[in-house]
This record gives sequence, C-alpha cells and structure tokens, in this order.
Amino acid sequence: MCKTVGVRMRAWLLGLAARRDAGMVTSEYAVGVLAAVAFAAVLYKVVTSGQVGEELQSIVGRALNAPM
Repeated sequence: MCKTVGVRMRAWLLGLAARRDAGMVTSEYAVGVLAAVAFAAVLYKVVTSGQVGEELQSIVGRALNAPM
C-alpha cells in the first residue's frame, strides 16, 4: 500500500513538473512572436521609406519592361 502511494505521489509530482515546462515553452513562443512582430515593424518602416520604395519600383518596372 505504501509503495502504491509513493508511486502515485511521484507521478503527480512529475505531472506538475511537466506542466511547469509547458509554461516555459509557451513563454518562449510568446517571446518569439514578439520578436517577429518587432522585426516585421522595422522591415515595414524600411520598405515604406522613400529611397527603398523608389528602388523597389525601379526593380519592378525593369522586370515588367524587360524584352522577351
């Protein structure tokens, strides 16, 4: 009987440890998402700036007007 209680207690404690690790994984995903959003915001600002916009239009224009 005592052995069964010990096994159940160990399983319960391992279950708690697994749940704590699951929280860590979730927080890591949250930090990754925040980093991706920050990178997207910086990239958007760069792409919508004047000089980069002109260069992109120039590249697209040359591609559309290329002789076949």
